[in-house]
Amino acid sequence: MATPTENLRTRFSDPAPAEGRDPQRSSRLTSVLIVDDEPGILGFLQKGLSANFSLVEVAADADAADALLDRCHFDLIISDIRLPGRSGVEWVARLREQGRMTPVIFMTAHAELQTAITALRAGASDFLLKPFRMEQMQTAVGRCMESQRLQRENFLLRRQVGQVEEGSGILGSCDLIQGVCEVIKRVAPMPSTVLIQGESGTGKELAARAIHRFSGRSGSFVPINCGAVHEELLESELFGHAKGAFPGAVKAREGLFSYADGGTLVLEEIGEMPLTMQTRLLRVIEDRSVRPVGGNRETPVDVRILAATNRDLKAEVDKGNFRQDLFYRLNVLSIRMPALRERIQDLPELIDHFAGTIAADLGVAAPRVSESELQRLTQYEWPGNIRELKNVIERCLLLNHQLTQGLPGCAGIAEAAGAGGEEDLLLETVERRHILRVLDREGGNKSAAARLLGVSRKTLERKCQSWGVHS
Repeated sequence: MATPTENLRTRFSDPAPAEGRDPQRSSRLTSVLIVDDEPGILGFLQKGLSANFSLVEVAADADAADALLDRCHFDLIISDIRLPGRSGVEWVARLREQGRMTPVIFMTAHAELQTAITALRAGASDFLLKPFRMEQMQTAVGRCMESQRLQRENFLLRRQVGQVEEGSGILGSCDLIQGVCEVIKRVAPMPSTVLIQGESGTGKELAARAIHRFSGRSGSFVPINCGAVHEELLESELFGHAKGAFPGAVKAREGLFSYADGGTLVLEEIGEMPLTMQTRLLRVIEDRSVRPVGGNRETPVDVRILAATNRDLKAEVDKGNFRQDLFYRLNVLSIRMPALRERIQDLPELIDHFAGTIAADLGVAAPRVSESELQRLTQYEWPGNIRELKNVIERCLLLNHQLTQGLPGCAGIAEAAGAGGEEDLLLETVERRHILRVLDREGGNKSAAARLLGVSRKTLERKCQSWGVHS
């Protein structure tokens, strides 16, 4: 009988290639970054993959890899799990945090089930055990290429969560949410740009997906986080680039505007976009054509543009951080996603749904929430909104805790923090202690701490600033 690790290896690293399939033709991958502290592995892979990729770069650690990523775009990353300094898993998790969704193949010499699970949870597309043959790596690369091709056909297609309210995918029955659904159905068939505003975690992307679904447009739904991509890379991602446009641009590459032709392009966190990029975006919106970086030819595009932000763009205009003409161009139609505290009457429905789906995914029993627990949950402000709620539910299911124990300031957290007196049970005191403990555990990494706490980084930074904490 095969061991769990062997089963994983069979699942993710079967060396038998698909018959008649040419991996080179199944995707547009042209560049690969290999990260490993063993020179022999680097040389072996660099030589063996040169036939698949026009650009093959190597790095001995995560810092060197970061330096290469700042200079050049890579279509694939192959990394060892154990690296000097930061582990490969930590490094890739940081890339995901920055919004870089480059597919990753992990390598390791440690054939442990938990290692494989950790790699896959970090976002690995594949997982290879050392030593391996070049045929095995090429097969893994081929699968990755094929996966990228399919992702381009169904761009970032995700399983929708939430009950379907006439197909919107937005869960909730309060008047605010019903109003949002009605607005979505009215604006969806129109060609105009739409500005979706709301706090982090309120479901802005879900609203954008609903608009695309009701629009009748046949093209792809293409989201991009404008605040998570470096300015130079953002320009190339949106508009594409010509061959030789910059170091590493060994081949021409189409941008997301071209890929979204006939569909919908969602500019997430538009308020984070640099002013220079805002100027280029305004021209594209007005001219309905794009020019690749380093190119000299305009290409017409038919793209429905949706913009999403958690910022007050009017205030950003007043501060000089956002172009006024772009703001008015984006704000033709506007939708505001309400915060969870504004629709707290939907909380029982949301808890019931997410607890059921997450419990099913984890293979555990769905929790039962008592009236007293629900009362305490409704009194919490939920600064991280729906995203925080889902994180709290998942964390408590994993730890077999009551949902109230996952909230800052609740008894379970207070006990874990070692509260000793009544003064320690004050909500703000317990919350502060818990947040600082999580920050300390994560070495001061606010992004990682915010993710564990189930809140946005902005919310965490605001709280730390109010406490005079500047780690």
